[in-house]
Amino acid sequence: MNIRRFTISDAQETAAMIAKTLRISNVKDYTPEMMEECVRSLSSENLIERAGWLHFYVVENDNRIIGCGGIGPYWGKADESSLFTIFVDPECQGKGIGRAIINTLEQDEFYLRAKRVEIPSSITAVNFYKKFGYDHKPGFEEPDEENIYRLEKFR
Repeated sequence: MNIRRFTISDAQETAAMIAKTLRISNVKDYTPEMMEECVRSLSSENLIERAGWLHFYVVENDNRIIGCGGIGPYWGKADESSLFTIFVDPECQGKGIGRAIINTLEQDEFYLRAKRVEIPSSITAVNFYKKFGYDHKPGFEEPDEENIYRLEKFR
């Protein structure tokens, strides 16, 4: 397994892995229509755009992308950051890949400079993030209008 920075040539394969994950893992907590909207919003073009303003990583195994995750500034603030677009191929979940992604993101300069890190978490992933010390922002104990939990961790 190798974790490295995302390149433009990774965009299509990464988008396909995200789409697969949404359709298999996340559909248990969301409607298929919502998942298809997410698939459209996480297209290869969108991933390339995101990689322009955050540090985006992919996980490779046997020349196949099996995970991804990114970290960037929280609304441009110098002392706050956010984790984004964390996905693991459903065939590879439960094997420590998500943990490796979080560990990589928590060694990134955007994490190290931050006093607070936020995660807009899917319903599906909220318990996973809690294992790493992220918890609900005060007043955001329930999913918001986008069906997202707002989690945070202070350093």
